[in-house]
Amino acid sequence: MSETKIINDPVFGFIKIPRGLLYDIVRHPLFQRLNRINQLGLASVVYPGARHTRFQHSLGAFHLMSEAILSLQQKGQFIFDSEAEAVEAAILMHDIGHGPFSHVLENTLISGISHEDISLLMMEQINHDLGGRLNLAISIFKDEYPKRFLHQLISSQLDMDRLDYLRRDSFFTGVTEGNIGSARIIKMLNVVDDRLVVEQKGIYSLENYLTTRRLMYWQVYLHKTAVGYEKVLVNMLTRAKDLVKKWKEERGKWKEENGERNENSPITNHVSPALAYFLENDVDARWFSEHPEALQMYEELDDSDIWSAMKGWKHSNDKILSTLATDMLDRKIFKVEVHEEPITNERIDALQTEIAQKMGIDKQDAHYLMSVNPIQKDMYSIDDDSIDILYKDGTIKDISEASEILNVALLSKKIRKYYLCYQRFQ
Repeated sequence: MSETKIINDPVFGFIKIPRGLLYDIVRHPLFQRLNRINQLGLASVVYPGARHTRFQHSLGAFHLMSEAILSLQQKGQFIFDSEAEAVEAAILMHDIGHGPFSHVLENTLISGISHEDISLLMMEQINHDLGGRLNLAISIFKDEYPKRFLHQLISSQLDMDRLDYLRRDSFFTGVTEGNIGSARIIKMLNVVDDRLVVEQKGIYSLENYLTTRRLMYWQVYLHKTAVGYEKVLVNMLTRAKDLVKKWKEERGKWKEENGERNENSPITNHVSPALAYFLENDVDARWFSEHPEALQMYEELDDSDIWSAMKGWKHSNDKILSTLATDMLDRKIFKVEVHEEPITNERIDALQTEIAQKMGIDKQDAHYLMSVNPIQKDMYSIDDDSIDILYKDGTIKDISEASEILNVALLSKKIRKYYLCYQRFQ
């Protein structure tokens, strides 16, 4: 029997997964679930090829981690086989807690708990299923292991997660400017005083990496059409959740007056049990800790639950929910205006009045058909985990000092844009 499994990846070619712990993680149902969650959420509305999955990304990040460990070992960095396997296991599972459509659920169906927190809960569950073989991997993931540079390979401004998703997202979107030299960056990695550094010869690849990251954010991740489509989804889920809450309150009053009556909300009648659970309950970090079934329900959620629900909601008696579901299914995206200055209250009020009139709804409900969001992104944060350049004489400088073409002001400048999204009527 072969000691490795080989997966043919369109970005990196053949990825080898050794039998044993790493292969057991890939086979686990929670990892297989990532096959049903798109890496780029709704970006395919702009870039039709962007339908790759979290599963593919996680395997790619694992492949790059294997390359990075090998490169560091060849430079004399002492990394035990158990440490190498553990950091590879950790990067495999780093995204395991993502919900449908990436980050959309984090502020709609759940609140106060991030996908990183949920990833950790799922890792603990997989660890239990695999007989405690992930203790070291979890310790590295939580940055509790003495060799801190191993955690940096998983989570920093130059980690294997970012190196994969920039390459992969560039490939599947067709945005060729996003193609970074990940192989060269990995070959230039080294460790000094338990910190990851990049040898001086890799500085040009790093400059390309940082400018590419900025381009990918504004051209792909924060593309105004993708943002407009995402806001339709967020508002649709928010409306559905609010309708369920209103129905529960009305049912409670009815029960007080007339006795028990068993029926489901018309909103949750035709959705999956997992989605119904998050529509019916206000799930936050405390809820997760007090209700063991919450994690199980979350683990059953994927993109298909949401798409399936839309098909039912399209025929809802609620005009707002029906409109938003139809918008999603028929690619009728919110109109998006991008402003350099905050949107005035007068503009918002006038827009709410117009929407209410054209839709024939109360003005107080018009907010479901619009969205106002400031979006901010910088290319590099000097306050975060810095990227250090190692010179031949042993001195170390931050990339913002070392680069001749990138200065601190440009690198760390926070670009803020104001997105006004609203329902189209023509």
